[in-house]
Amino acid sequence: MNNLSLLVNIDVADLERAIAFYGAALGLRVHRRFGEFGAELSGAGAPIFVLAKAAGTPASPATPAKRDYARHWTPVHLDFVVPDIDAAVRRARAAGAALEDRLETHAWGHIARFADPFGHGFCLIEFRGRGYDEIATAS
Repeated sequence: MNNLSLLVNIDVADLERAIAFYGAALGLRVHRRFGEFGAELSGAGAPIFVLAKAAGTPASPATPAKRDYARHWTPVHLDFVVPDIDAAVRRARAAGAALEDRLETHAWGHIARFADPFGHGFCLIEFRGRGYDEIATAS
């Protein structure tokens, strides 16, 4: 398994709204469409697929959970590295992202936490200096 590649999938209740949001907020663009069921967006380090999944449908056969697009928490989320955090925050907010906390500054850079219009959390990060290497220790 040395040749793994990463695909990001984001379930959304409204495909056209998702395409518009991720285009306006992050500059992603449609690479391919899959009819009314999904689209592949390019412009990030990995392909991002937005997939139309109606609210209330089963999230998985292994759980009774149903899809819910109100703000929710998950331990897996997306961080987008940007060159200018202030400009990126303005762009994301103008596109409809909800800024959930104040901008934070750390030794490694700046971070802004958001929710997209479908309840998914994501962060914008601007690294400074050596990025996470500013706080990394040898293992």
